Amino acid sequence: MAIIETGIPRVNTPGGREMFDCHAHLWDPAAGFPWIKPGSPHYRAFGPDDLAAAGPGLRGTVLVEASRGDAGETLALRDLRRRRPELVAGYVGNLHVYAADAFRALLAEPEPPNGMRIGGADWATTPAEARALVPMLADAGLVLELNLHRHALRTAAEAAVEHPTLTVVVDHLGNPADLREWRQELQDAATVPNVTVKLSGLLTQPHGTPAIAREVLDTVGADRCVVGSDWPICLPRGSRADSLARATDALAPEERDEVLVGTPRRVYRLAG
Repeated sequence: MAIIETGIPRVNTPGGREMFDCHAHLWDPAAGFPWIKPGSPHYRAFGPDDLAAAGPGLRGTVLVEASRGDAGETLALRDLRRRRPELVAGYVGNLHVYAADAFRALLAEPEPPNGMRIGGADWATTPAEARALVPMLADAGLVLELNLHRHALRTAAEAAVEHPTLTVVVDHLGNPADLREWRQELQDAATVPNVTVKLSGLLTQPHGTPAIAREVLDTVGADRCVVGSDWPICLPRGSRADSLARATDALAPEERDEVLVGTPRRVYRLAG
């Protein structure tokens, strides 16, 4: 499938700088990323200049780890945040690759991550060593980000109840498959105030429509939603602007400031 880019960003919000993109990636297959296979449309380097060209005028981007498989990816994101603060507003590292002592040292750095991500089929199949670090995240007041293919919303609610000082962000609407089950878990997550849902990856989600995004907003509220493009994962199906518009088209005018700026600032502790 060919990469698609479609020109000037189409973002349904007043003023080009009035939003944060809370989910984008950078990678170079030569540095690792074993899931990116030769011949894939994603098998090329995507660097900060590509990111800037794909989304000019945004307030900033939260970069999310892309499973390179080592702690060096988190440090690379940190260094890019230092070098390009006008572009990178924050970063989310990979909790899978840290042992307790190394993670404690990371959190003690002057610019620790804004959050750490766990991914997998479901919570039970993620590394026990990574799950054991969640209390440290809660103590540090940082985000636990979940990219689970099953029961992400339910898991987020359970983790948030267990750790009331933890903010849990659920990627990609919670990866809905069975909508009936997803709706019930969304209702359950809505009862737990420290769960936030990311309206992201809509171009690649089988149920990634503005109507589904609207359902999330109506259920959990604008103060618990953020938006992300999932660039460059989205590119075989559309541009970064197309992906963002799929989410922003669902927003009512009075929700835009909250979802696109206010909630990202609060959840990820962003400046700007």
